Amino acid sequence: MCIFCMIANGEIPSNKIYEDESVIAFLDINPTSYGHTLVVPKKHCDSFLDCPDETRNHVFEVASKLANKLEQALHCDGINILSNVHEAAGQSVNHFHVHLIPRYKDNDHVTIEFHEIEKPDFEELMNKLK
Repeated sequence: MCIFCMIANGEIPSNKIYEDESVIAFLDINPTSYGHTLVVPKKHCDSFLDCPDETRNHVFEVASKLANKLEQALHCDGINILSNVHEAAGQSVNHFHVHLIPRYKDNDHVTIEFHEIEKPDFEELMNKLK
């Protein structure tokens, strides 16, 4: 069984900071920053792309509220809000979840790097995506 399903069912303990009928949020057991939180739907879906709109929307509503709470309570300087989709993007648990990663100017060990690639043919790319 999925580890996040087991946490949601109470079979594995967690450092829970929020719970309602369909979502649970808990502190990441391997945090990348102080306050790193995971927001997880209780009903299993593999990734952001596989979740029903209602579930996905509620997860992000909760994530928004908790991000504000993290900012106020922890006095962080910023927050990354992200969901990895599939292994190539860094998804390590095949259960949709959102990371809330508080960022601190003076004590930040998180690195998210964007490297510019060769400019694509934007016209061709737009046509593929329309």
